[in-house]
Amino acid sequence: MNSLFWIIFGYLAGSFPTGYLAARAVKGVDIRTFGSGNVGATNVGRLMGKKWAVAVTLADMIKASVGILCARAAGVDDSWTIAFTGFSGVCGHNFPLWLGFRGGKGVASTYGVVFFLHPPISFFLAPAGGIIWFALLKLKGYVSLASLISLWCLPVIAALLSFPLPFLLLLTSLAVLSTVRHRENILRLFEGKESSFKK
Repeated sequence: MNSLFWIIFGYLAGSFPTGYLAARAVKGVDIRTFGSGNVGATNVGRLMGKKWAVAVTLADMIKASVGILCARAAGVDDSWTIAFTGFSGVCGHNFPLWLGFRGGKGVASTYGVVFFLHPPISFFLAPAGGIIWFALLKLKGYVSLASLISLWCLPVIAALLSFPLPFLLLLTSLAVLSTVRHRENILRLFEGKESSFKK
């Protein structure tokens, strides 16, 4: 199987509309019409509570990494193919075909890709980013700020751990992608209007 197959497969797996289906099944609500209008775990948590936010987070992490896991199981060891497959998995979550390309912001899905990106080292990289995210959330109270800073820390830590170039470029690209997806949050942060768990 060639690289294009795995890239398309990764996108389709990542595009599974977890948050949308969960909100529909449990609350009968189109999550895109609630809160921020985002289909990610944070908005699901606003509608359905912390347990569902955690469940959707885990599901989003898994679906984005399915492409990488299947490619490796099929014997793919080319770093560029793995990197592009991981990127397409996150793009599937952010721009799902089934929801008119209106999806999430790619934080949980990025962490799913990171965890399985370069084992066994990445088994430690993802939790390290998670610790940074949690510490910033506790300190500042902003999910968006914690997410963005933790994602930008990943390529720096990965470089210190001597990750291959394709993986470093992937981590940087995913941080850029999530930053673009958070542009409205960034504007609200500068204006002092962003929602905070501390308020």
